[in-house]
Amino acid sequence: MDDLKQTALHGLHRELGGKMVPFAGYDMPVQFPLGVMGEHLHTREKAGLFDVSHMGQILLHPKSGDLNDAMRALETLVPVSIAALAQGRQRYGVFTNDAGGISDDLMIANRGDHLFLVVNAACKGADEAHLRAHLSDICEITAIADRALLALQGPMAEDALTTLVPDVRAMRFMDVLTVDTVFGEVWISRSGYSGEDGFEVSVPNAAAVEFARAMLAVDGVAPIGLGARDSLRLEAGLCLYGSDLDESTSPIEGNIAWAIQKVRRAGGERAGGFPGADRILDELKNSPARLRVGLLPEGRAPMRAGTQIFADAASGDAIGHVTSGAFGPSIGAPMSMGYVATAYSATGTALWGEVRGKRQPVMVADMPFRATTYKR
Repeated sequence: MDDLKQTALHGLHRELGGKMVPFAGYDMPVQFPLGVMGEHLHTREKAGLFDVSHMGQILLHPKSGDLNDAMRALETLVPVSIAALAQGRQRYGVFTNDAGGISDDLMIANRGDHLFLVVNAACKGADEAHLRAHLSDICEITAIADRALLALQGPMAEDALTTLVPDVRAMRFMDVLTVDTVFGEVWISRSGYSGEDGFEVSVPNAAAVEFARAMLAVDGVAPIGLGARDSLRLEAGLCLYGSDLDESTSPIEGNIAWAIQKVRRAGGERAGGFPGADRILDELKNSPARLRVGLLPEGRAPMRAGTQIFADAASGDAIGHVTSGAFGPSIGAPMSMGYVATAYSATGTALWGEVRGKRQPVMVADMPFRATTYKR
């Protein structure tokens, strides 16, 4: 425990009664006194404040001064259209490897004269090294160490954040904004990981506690831990890197082909040119052998990660497995996602999951399990 890193909000978490656990090398709150289910429902009904400072924040400044150079360079590492990303907007993307697998998923923002990347905590060291190995001739690469990152999510998020930063009211989903405030310069995106309307806010470490206290002082805002963050994102059908996506999984298998714009696909103006393009473009054309799907078990018991999925009740080899599973407080039922052979991936397909040696019915279902509320 002594070698765990701490975010700038660590002391505040303890003050608020957070139950701390190791996560991605950090000492992080898994829950607060409200409890995981209470925190989940509070976020859906009001607004939850999450510390996500363990995630990586990276800046790419083009050495030439021309942002187009940085955009084109980053396109050599991701199967995403960066060149078409407008100023003040961000986009979801993935780093792919030479085998066509995913080495991380990330958010990419155009902030006018540079790109701002938010990457996963467990991958941020490798991501930075990857960027330096391939883009150092073109970009100044800066891994940010002096800023916290907080997420404010839920139907009251806009009203809550407007009390501190009035300009956010005009933002739409996936907009980004830089604003000078009493907390210093804050970098805001209208996005998040809960399926709710909300924001992610990068704030200087020195002002992070003051900012968090100001947010928590707003009626309806409560601190939320990693436990509810996980059930919220699963209800929203969102992937957790390392569980639902990994280095062996292609974006097409992961059912995130929507993140690959036409311009990067076969026949597009900037088709291919990213690691693993041969496999990924082939799977786009011919379909992969397996797909990530939503799964709704019968009854009340969740089918957790590792549960084997079968085509029938008694015999045969497994045709897939669960990668994430939990009880969904908002839908009042268990929910899972996982991979099944493509022949069994159609919505409504009846399958079986083996739980403690017994096969239980489970249905392939559309995701998200609960409709998202992003402000379009």
